[in-house]
Amino acid sequence: MKDFRVSLAVTIVCLCVAAFWGAKNGMGMVQAVVLAAMLGVMEVSLSFDNAVVNASVLKDMDEKWQQVFLTIGVLIAVFGMRLFFPIAIVSVATGLGMGDVATMALERPEEYSRHLTDSHHGIAAFGGLFLLLVFLTFLFDEGRDLHWLGVIEERLASLGKLDSIAVMTALIILFCMQMWLPLDQPTRLKVLVAGLGGVILFVAVSSLDTFFESEQVGEEAVSTAKRNGVAGFLYLEVLDASFSFDGVIGAFAVTRDVVIIMLGLAIGAMFVRSLTVHLVRKGTLDEYVFLEHGAHYAIGALAVIMLSGIVVHVPEMVTGSIGVAFIALALVSSIRYKRREPEGLSVK
Repeated sequence: MKDFRVSLAVTIVCLCVAAFWGAKNGMGMVQAVVLAAMLGVMEVSLSFDNAVVNASVLKDMDEKWQQVFLTIGVLIAVFGMRLFFPIAIVSVATGLGMGDVATMALERPEEYSRHLTDSHHGIAAFGGLFLLLVFLTFLFDEGRDLHWLGVIEERLASLGKLDSIAVMTALIILFCMQMWLPLDQPTRLKVLVAGLGGVILFVAVSSLDTFFESEQVGEEAVSTAKRNGVAGFLYLEVLDASFSFDGVIGAFAVTRDVVIIMLGLAIGAMFVRSLTVHLVRKGTLDEYVFLEHGAHYAIGALAVIMLSGIVVHVPEMVTGSIGVAFIALALVSSIRYKRREPEGLSVK
């Protein structure tokens, strides 16, 4: 429970604020608290796979950077990605100032929601391509020793011998979307530009380790520096941002009140971070060896859902259920593997 103390404290504060806000604007204290709690649970269910992947990166960071992830990272996640970033998107889309958009969100939430929903094509393409590359990079990793899907996964991993195979695959998918999506020309261009932005950001964040390169350090030292420093932190924040895009928009299906949305998503974001640190400190990924595999397949499924969501609405319940299903299957496979191979295996 030690890893979740701060999250529980934040939850109590957020629910108290929600109750105060509900009493103030006429929504009602009970309804406001229930909605905030529902959004918190929804955020955790949608982002559980995010926590597992975060843990795979965070486990190689030292205690200092783990604390940075839980402090500064939380502020970025809650106030940056779940409050200011949606306002910035609407500001760019409408040409209004940030202050005017913030006023719109508080006083005319229906209009704010409509503008945010109208921006969904670009958001889905950007986040979908970034998450797709996270999945493809894992899938085409020839350095992994253990494969969840056996020969199929092993052969796919062998394709990692080709330079930039993950980026090439993502770009091919993006260009195919341009041909097949039933969208008008301006929307196609918006999807293309946003998707390319997601690819560029992934490549940029993944390449930050080059700043640590020198003639005096080896490849292993460079990898450690990357994971322990700003590069790993930025990777985690961008990954969280990609997960949060659809969550913010989907939250408007629960309520139009932007304050309740921020409070509910803040609860979820805090628990996701605490869960990440808990998985690291308990060594869960080392004990349940396929858990990371299941999380990446869940991310791949989420990427497909986000990209499909450009033309077809997929209920948030379906999205969350698919992620939980992959994690559950991976957990069962890990338990079976542990019984077969009690000595375990050095897993990459």
